[in-house]
Amino acid sequence: MTSPTGDLHDGGRPRDRTGQAEAFDAIGDRYDEAFPHKEGQIAATDWLVETLPAGSRVLDLGCGTGLPTARRLAEAGLEVVGVDLSAAMVALARENVPEAEFHHADIADLRPGGPLDLGRFDAVAAFFSLLMLPRAEIPVALLTIRQLLTPGGRFALSMVEADVDDVPIPFLGGRIRVSGYPRARLREVVEEARFGIVEESSRTYAPDGADVPPEEHLFLRCTRLD
Repeated sequence: MTSPTGDLHDGGRPRDRTGQAEAFDAIGDRYDEAFPHKEGQIAATDWLVETLPAGSRVLDLGCGTGLPTARRLAEAGLEVVGVDLSAAMVALARENVPEAEFHHADIADLRPGGPLDLGRFDAVAAFFSLLMLPRAEIPVALLTIRQLLTPGGRFALSMVEADVDDVPIPFLGGRIRVSGYPRARLREVVEEARFGIVEESSRTYAPDGADVPPEEHLFLRCTRLD
């Protein structure tokens, strides 16, 4: 595994994710139809709403269609910025949550000195977005998130519990590559990135009509340690 400041692929560039983006471009609003029950994600979003003052800046990293996270945050009076790898998802998010700001970008674009400077945030939500990265890139992504946060900022993370690294799986008629960790190792990876874990929970989830078996979803509520 590379260090958070070390090289990735081809001199520090992340692995090409064109295929990942295309898979979600093709899915469009079918994503919300296939994943209608997001109680764990909603509960983690509500934690952000309850612990942040009105007007706080929140980054929805891997915002998808903007539902339910960006909409819920915006309705609570928070300043919401969303980022997603899929142009189709960003277009849907702009329709669903017009009061928020959305960008078509990769998390690598948000690193210090990268092409997209969004400033600092009081909180970051990353619901099932880091699982789209190879394991070697996840510590780098966590470091980027830490650098985007103000001191003591909140971080809500969800991942699928699985001991896999960049494995292709069928997904809503297409294929994507995913990574995951056993829950104890996920905690270690997050803590190594200098986040304090406030609370951990999990939920078993079976997508409606999808071609994947039930999954165990892990939710971590964290704060940036200084």
